[in-house]
This record gives sequence, structure tokens and C-alpha cells, in this order.
Amino acid sequence: MARFTLQDLEATIEARAASGGESSYTKKLLDKGAEHCAKKFGEEAVELVIATVENNRSNLIAEAADVLFHMLVLLKARGVTLDEVEATLGQRTAMSGLEEKASRKRD
Repeated sequence: MARFTLQDLEATIEARAASGGESSYTKKLLDKGAEHCAKKFGEEAVELVIATVENNRSNLIAEAADVLFHMLVLLKARGVTLDEVEATLGQRTAMSGLEEKASRKRD
């Protein structure tokens, strides 16, 4: 079995976003707008935290998958690609985390 990647998930989200069917959960999320997608992502993030605190490995894995899915849906809702996020991560990993954090512009 081929390894499933975040790029595969992003491609699935793209395909479902372009579908016209009412049977796609992804399409329904996107049709409700970025704000709704952000709220759903936040709910999933909280569930991931709870699973972590409860030290439930199988639930942690399932919630992590939910977070990744909803994060990619949220990015899609705002027109941001995984390639763009990966490019930023690549830039950040060129230096230590402490150096990178110190280099960020302050508001």
C-alpha cells in the first residue's frame, strides 16, 4: 500500500471542493466559509489537546488526523496551499527555533 501524504489529502480536498455534490463533507464546510472552517478547526484542536491530556493514544492519533484535515480545509478556504506553508517551514528550519523566533517582526 502506498504511503498517504498531506499532499494526497490536499488533492482530495481540492477535488471535493470542486465537486457539485451535496454528499461531500469537505464541500459543505467550504460552502459555509472560512470563518466556519476556522471554528471547526478550533474545535478539533481542543479535542486533540483533550486526547493528549487523557493519554489516549488511539484517540490522540484520530484527533491529530482530524486537525490536519481541518487545517487543510481552512487553508483551502483562504486560498493558501500546502506548498506555501512548507516553504515557510523550510525557511524557519534554516536556523534554530530560538533564532527564528527572535527574528520575527514584533507588532
